[in-house]
Amino acid sequence: MLKKSYPYYLANKAQTSKQTMDVLDKYSNKRVTRVAVPNAAAVEKAIAAAVKATVPMREFKPWARQAVLQHCADRFSERREEFAYALCVEAGKPIKDATGEVTRLIETFRIAAEESVRLNGETMNLEIAQRLDGYHGYTRRVPLGPVSFITPFNFPLNLVAHKVAPAIAAGCPFVLKPAERTPIGALLIGEILAETDLPKGAFSILTLDGKHASPLVEDPRFKLLSFTGGQIGWDLKARAGHKKVTLELGGNAACIVDGDQAPHLDRVVERLIFGAFYQSGQSCISVQRIYAHDAIYDELKKRLIAATRKLKAGDPKKKDIFLGPMIDEAAAERLYGWIEEARKAGAKLLCGGKHQGAMLDATLMDDVPSAAKVNRLEVFGPFALLARYKKFDDAIAMVNDSDFGLQAGIFTDSLAHAMRAWNELDQGGVIVNDIPSFRVDNMPYGGVKLSGVGKEGVRYAIDDMTEVKLMVMREV
Repeated sequence: MLKKSYPYYLANKAQTSKQTMDVLDKYSNKRVTRVAVPNAAAVEKAIAAAVKATVPMREFKPWARQAVLQHCADRFSERREEFAYALCVEAGKPIKDATGEVTRLIETFRIAAEESVRLNGETMNLEIAQRLDGYHGYTRRVPLGPVSFITPFNFPLNLVAHKVAPAIAAGCPFVLKPAERTPIGALLIGEILAETDLPKGAFSILTLDGKHASPLVEDPRFKLLSFTGGQIGWDLKARAGHKKVTLELGGNAACIVDGDQAPHLDRVVERLIFGAFYQSGQSCISVQRIYAHDAIYDELKKRLIAATRKLKAGDPKKKDIFLGPMIDEAAAERLYGWIEEARKAGAKLLCGGKHQGAMLDATLMDDVPSAAKVNRLEVFGPFALLARYKKFDDAIAMVNDSDFGLQAGIFTDSLAHAMRAWNELDQGGVIVNDIPSFRVDNMPYGGVKLSGVGKEGVRYAIDDMTEVKLMVMREV
């Protein structure tokens, strides 16, 4: 069960306030709890506290950072069911998937615990000419200082973890703004962080709406802004000033199914269905565009339609439910409108296409015009389109015909095609013989084009939150 109310966290301590924000059960649309909301003075105190914690965090030893991260992982594991239930309610994520996200939360903190004691430098040979005899170079990584984070609603635990855990491992104090529609997971993380020996001011978690989050973007005392969300990220980058910026802004992920996949279609269909409709398609790397070779297109389409129609939708708290609600009714209305627009432009509706409230049927279409929103933009919902190709060159071109480039997938038995996909697709990552929705929490993750700049994945985020410091020593 959820508590009646939750505090925000200011300089490591829980805080209440007169102003609160409701949190809704995304399936019933009823209020289930409320969270305290900080005022502008509290935001300023959080930033000042992070600045004051810069030196203590830098001097907080790697073994101590590791102990904090390991404590969090252990406590998350002990409270697994509580975290999963909160996630199911506040995000509408089916309980099986919510439990899986808690597992990833734990893994991400454990990976960060391991990386916290690996922030090594290197010895450089500077004696590259006679005039440099006796000179030696040494580098080490040092934390940037205070950093700010803004996270989205779709992974309220693990996308918070991918910012918070690397910050602790790197030795950076941080201020986090979780998504206002799904703040509980971040506050539960804060509750456990408050149990640790982190220096005062090492973290603040502020339940702000977007209108009041400007200081996290614009304040020059922050040395890095890490944002995960929509295309508004480019505006935030323009407002961020001189600080480093990491943006993960989504995509319209494509997957190629090569002509040699006839013997493997059962596996291919299983993975495509999961990738397209897992957590109602509300993932930056959800399978949105499926390009299948002409030799297997008709059979793949038939099997995908049959599998999609079998998906069970309903209350995400029930263990047998695969498809829960979208984040709210407005999101479902938006995608329903895009589907109708494509249908009126000549696209063929294969299955789904209906919605009631925040529930939208798992939907497949083919013959989708190139200019349709469901092809050009990020649908962020339970939708996928199918299209056929005859030459592999055409498949590569179809995937690349997008303003986004986060991850792509390809099912093929051809090493040559796998290598060409890796070489030629304009993507941050290429997943061979699986869906683009695949992610492991220690791998580099980030896109190109409108999908963003920079990489997440624990070690890569730590790199962004630290800088190389050089020492040159001359023998005397």
